[in-house]
Amino acid sequence: MNLRSLRSFAALALAAALVTPASAHGHDRPPVPAKPLLIGHRGASGYVPEHTLTSYWLAIEQGADFVEPDLVITKDGVLVARHENAIAILNADGTVREATTDVVDRPEFADRKTTKSIDGTAITGWFVEDFTLAELKTLRARERLPQVRPANARFDGQFEIPTFEEVLQLVARANDGRRGKRPVGVYPETKHPSYFQGIGQPLEEPLVRLLHRYGYTGKNAPVIIQSFETQNLRKLARLTRVPLAQLLNGSGKPYDFVLSGDPRTYADLAKPAGLADIATYAQGVGVNTNLMIPLVNGRLGTPTTLVADAHQAGLVVHGWTFRAENAFLPNEFDAGADPAAYGDLAGQIHAFLRLGMDGFFTDQPFLGRQAIDSFK
Repeated sequence: MNLRSLRSFAALALAAALVTPASAHGHDRPPVPAKPLLIGHRGASGYVPEHTLTSYWLAIEQGADFVEPDLVITKDGVLVARHENAIAILNADGTVREATTDVVDRPEFADRKTTKSIDGTAITGWFVEDFTLAELKTLRARERLPQVRPANARFDGQFEIPTFEEVLQLVARANDGRRGKRPVGVYPETKHPSYFQGIGQPLEEPLVRLLHRYGYTGKNAPVIIQSFETQNLRKLARLTRVPLAQLLNGSGKPYDFVLSGDPRTYADLAKPAGLADIATYAQGVGVNTNLMIPLVNGRLGTPTTLVADAHQAGLVVHGWTFRAENAFLPNEFDAGADPAAYGDLAGQIHAFLRLGMDGFFTDQPFLGRQAIDSFK
């Protein structure tokens, strides 16, 4: 897709975002942390299908400081942006549970359907690593959450699956028009690194090669590499000097800990000793919101000390994921019973900025920028 087409689609989705209502709860507004980062989660995935060039471009147009591609790798070793290596997942009865491409409807790829164990979970469907890039480019993106985001489904079938290099080229073009301003950055996530290492397709070396080729080489480069696993981040720390962030989920443990027998969980890593360990190889943590403010009966409870503890360890804290739909908001920020309707996203974001959160991932960068600007 050329730049003019990207701008056209971005303008259409931006217009829709501008008229989307968002309520306000009128909370107190103490000073915001210095320059919180706005990270377009999979682009502007609240408005168009995630992990498409249009989604990334729209996020930049809406004021995102970083765009976030999830990275997996093709059969012929090319990094591409998909939420998972599974590009369509089936239920036991053969119905589609989740799909980010139209591969289910492509008879020429029917024989690629298979069942694999991904991080200990059996998944039946189609997987990126079983396709060459040329084959993958014949597929088209689909909205992953059509029940919650039916408007996004109108774009089904219109966008290709982008390579990571295409994302970097898009960001470079955007930054060409931002002379004198802070450049837009990229925040790639390595998905299932132990799995890909196990099938002989490690993600780290091709990722670093591409980043270095495009000038992302030092500690001040506008890039942050993130992962839910730890060993690949330690490896990346030896391969490059760019910033790294350890992702912390609200439950479970890193899969490389499962493989190695390490008894620690994400909850352990979120404690001072765990954060001090993370600080030996990473510069930040990407934190599930429940680790900062747990939900109690669907509402925000008492904040933990995680943000202060991470700062004490020298780590920045980026929260995930802030979404405007009622289906994803704590109950006190809902706007009615419709799960797809927008509630008070700014109110939720403000509650976390009060803790000193340094940035956040959001599916709606337009509303995220409004939340930052309105938090005085």
